[in-house]
Amino acid sequence: MDASDAGGQKGAARRARLRQYQEQLLERMQAARTSSGARAHQLGVEIGGVRYLLDLVEAGEIVPLPPLAAVPLTQPWYLGLANVRGSLLGVVDLARYLDPDALPAAAPAAGARLVTFAPGLAFPCALLVGRVVGLRHAADMTSEGGRLLDADGREWTPLSLAGLAREERFLQVAR
Repeated sequence: MDASDAGGQKGAARRARLRQYQEQLLERMQAARTSSGARAHQLGVEIGGVRYLLDLVEAGEIVPLPPLAAVPLTQPWYLGLANVRGSLLGVVDLARYLDPDALPAAAPAAGARLVTFAPGLAFPCALLVGRVVGLRHAADMTSEGGRLLDADGREWTPLSLAGLAREERFLQVAR
């Protein structure tokens, strides 16, 4: 076996492990959606160093960051278009959207992912997330002063993708 065969096998094994992880996560997300407490489970993500909880009913797929096609004359927080399984999705840097005066973000880290909006929202968009933390259960958190805190005292901010898709400023990507 030559070096190219070994490299190809390693890449194939890595893709198989990633596919298996995604399938397991999808199964858990679907189970959470169909359970009686569908709103009790959220997907935890980190965006710009802030922890957010996304409703599983509103979140679609989690995909590795594909190449982005820049769109001229758009807002700095609109990163461009991504082809995800044959569908074009607008990609938004939420941290930059929420803080327009922030300096341009550095290149996305190796663990960066896209979280797409659920098909039921009929909004072809995805958020760039720095890290997917995993499923969180709201009942395990405490509410103090309008903040949600997990058992370790870390703060989480609920984020409604449906609400975001209705915001006038979010819909205006042109400069």
